[in-house]
Amino acid sequence: MKSILFVCLGNICRSPIAEGVARKLIEVCGHEITVDSAGTGNWHVGETPCDNSVRVAHNHGVDISSLRARQVKHKDFKTFDLIVALDQNNYNNLKALGCKNLVKLGDYGYEGEDIPDPYFFKGFEGFENVYAMIETCVENLLLNR
Repeated sequence: MKSILFVCLGNICRSPIAEGVARKLIEVCGHEITVDSAGTGNWHVGETPCDNSVRVAHNHGVDISSLRARQVKHKDFKTFDLIVALDQNNYNNLKALGCKNLVKLGDYGYEGEDIPDPYFFKGFEGFENVYAMIETCVENLLLNR
């Protein structure tokens, strides 16, 4: 596997965290894997990750502050070896767009459970919980590929 694209809804919370965690783990392991993230929706294109995502990542030694949201494109399905959806809705949307090289992140540590969208949580604790889920799953994904 040479490239991974993480996909959530708006590309400002979960998928940038997954991208950042993957980049850090890939660097530590010395792998040569290209990583990116995108959203199925287009309303946050060009924006930085949300403040709480930047903060939780920073608290764990991951810098995602320079990332910018983008919408997934059909060409991504050919460019990336693996497309990783953060929840079932995004998985279904990507499948409907014709994506074949698709998995769900929760299959790598949470028995297929969705990685919930912390954007709608009250408080910072939800971001900590989501970060922990993402970190576990990304680590397992990289170890099992």
